[in-house]
Amino acid sequence: MPLELTSPKLSTAANVQRSLRQCLSIAAELLYDHGHVLETITLPQRGLARRELLALSAAAPTWATCQQVMEDSEAATFNEYGRFVLTRLGRELMFDMFGQGAADCA
Repeated sequence: MPLELTSPKLSTAANVQRSLRQCLSIAAELLYDHGHVLETITLPQRGLARRELLALSAAAPTWATCQQVMEDSEAATFNEYGRFVLTRLGRELMFDMFGQGAADCA
């Protein structure tokens, strides 16, 4: 029996992934627009400090929403230095969307 494309589980999963991909794309654009490079969040040892996150949220309110989606989906977290970075999942999706240069460590 073929999988029905309108099943609630598939629809929810597809919506979450689409939302996450959209947020990763928005995050990449906002980072660039505010003087950061994508590697700021794709390299686990780098990341955005809390003051940088606050500045991004103040300058671009969509950042806070996207940050929440990335954290809730476990595509981003805070590293051991308390800086916001993508997880392996986030890096893999970023790599899938933007190519190897976007997330060399995926």
